[in-house]
Amino acid sequence: MSVATSDVTAVPKKRILWKRLLIGALVIVVIGAAANLLGWDIGGWFSDVWDTMKEISIGYVIGAAAFETLQTTATAFAWYSILRFAYPERTRWLQVLASYAASVALNGILPANLGTFALLFMFTTLLGTTFAGILGAYAVEKIFFMVIGVFVWLYLFFSVSGSFDIKFEWIREHPWATAILVVGCCVLLFLLGRRYWPRVVRWWDSAREGGAILAHPGAYFGRVFLPSFVAWCAGLGVMAVFLAAYGIPVTFDTLMRIWGGNSIANVTSVTPGGAGVNQAFNVASLNGVASTTDATAYSVAQQLLTTTWDILFAIVLLAVAFGWSSGRELVQQSLADAKAKAAEEQTARRARKAAKQEAAGAAEQ
Repeated sequence: MSVATSDVTAVPKKRILWKRLLIGALVIVVIGAAANLLGWDIGGWFSDVWDTMKEISIGYVIGAAAFETLQTTATAFAWYSILRFAYPERTRWLQVLASYAASVALNGILPANLGTFALLFMFTTLLGTTFAGILGAYAVEKIFFMVIGVFVWLYLFFSVSGSFDIKFEWIREHPWATAILVVGCCVLLFLLGRRYWPRVVRWWDSAREGGAILAHPGAYFGRVFLPSFVAWCAGLGVMAVFLAAYGIPVTFDTLMRIWGGNSIANVTSVTPGGAGVNQAFNVASLNGVASTTDATAYSVAQQLLTTTWDILFAIVLLAVAFGWSSGRELVQQSLADAKAKAAEEQTARRARKAAKQEAAGAAEQ
């Protein structure tokens, strides 16, 4: 990578002078011109943001920004705690916060959560460690969100009147087919586990350094699980603020429905920032609670304003933590590495699929 670890971590703290501010303003103008040349109407973007801000009270905008900042900061602290246990001599709070804020901003304007992928490469560069180690840390950071995801989906499943009977009606009518299906799935899982378990073991041997905090349950629950819970609650706070801004009833059930829809949208989205996909899922989630017009307005406002705030927040943190040049280079190189890694994995998947098809064709002959 072109950004050496020493170059990034050794950046001295400097005072923000008027010359820096002037250069920053010039950079923003240049970015705007480049965006227009590349087809992104950045002027239209800010015009939409301004129009959205005029639709609702400034108090709602400030409240949403506060909750969004808390969500980013709390999640970054969970990351910091994980990395601090794994790499105590090289982990710096402000650098972790700035890197995570940058990934959140990138996820708002790039497809397929490339910002998260870029974050892993940023940490690899900053800490001078292996990608497997950072991947292990990522797995630890996601434990809470897997647990809360199960909770939300169980809540949605059992809270819908009659859903239990509807979901299990087929089981009552076809008990033998159900038994065969369950046994078959168990056998399949056993065979897959038996085949791929050595790979899982080898991966964990490389990645367990990043998950060192799991050996200290108290530290994990106090410094990772709890901050992640705070971040999740802050995310619900963002939703609640925008729902209230558009006169949509704020209830626990409504928040869970939106969260569940957003979780599906994040997995299935291939558009920059999930544009369009999030709106469709939000409208579906609010069916029966708000009109299509209000649900769409809520969703668009939330995405526009939070994305804009995330970008501004990330720019400030990157400039303070690394300086403009080093921060820009770190993000650019990490994003390039993330795209290359994603393309490499896609090529590998296609090759495996082609090999299986070829093997199947040879077997038929």
